[in-house]
Amino acid sequence: MLLKFDKHGLIEAGCDEAGRGCLAGPVFAAAVILPDNFSSEILNDSKQLTEKQRYILRDVILKDAVAWAVGICNQLEIDKINILNASILAMHKALEKLTIQPQHILVDGNRFKSYRSITHTCFVKGDGRYMSIAAASILAKTYRDDYMLKIHADYPEYGWDRNKGYPTEKHRAAISRFGITEHHRKTFRLTNDQLSLDL
Repeated sequence: MLLKFDKHGLIEAGCDEAGRGCLAGPVFAAAVILPDNFSSEILNDSKQLTEKQRYILRDVILKDAVAWAVGICNQLEIDKINILNASILAMHKALEKLTIQPQHILVDGNRFKSYRSITHTCFVKGDGRYMSIAAASILAKTYRDDYMLKIHADYPEYGWDRNKGYPTEKHRAAISRFGITEHHRKTFRLTNDQLSLDL
């Protein structure tokens, strides 16, 4: 059973990101503030849910959340400031768009940079501990999946409708065969080719 709050009596926003380990596409992050009376039988870390469950839950979260927002850092930003900083910046962008300012932030993972003067707590595997982080993980994941499906139509050979930009064998093989697109992260290791030295 997921916990509702970490610090009772404060307005808490849960934050999580999706797409950090991908070879292509942006990193998406979400921030969610849930009402005190929110409940769900199936809410969990988005990775533990089926695609159908994620989209059902997204509708529930969008309807019931006190506030929610999604932030994005594209592949150019990722290449410029690195994926960790881009993930944190995407969370900051989501927090910036919330219609209600939280008094405390719950972050999935172990790295974060302070947002304004609001206190925060990081939790490794927090999306499996707190409702608001799990809700944020679902929004980040589903909105990113929607985006990858959209750009898949322009580049079907990379299989983004299935791999969503993650480093699958098919995705790496397509990069080796067709090269990279404007959506690929140039600072990531995009193929499995090993460098060899001629001795």
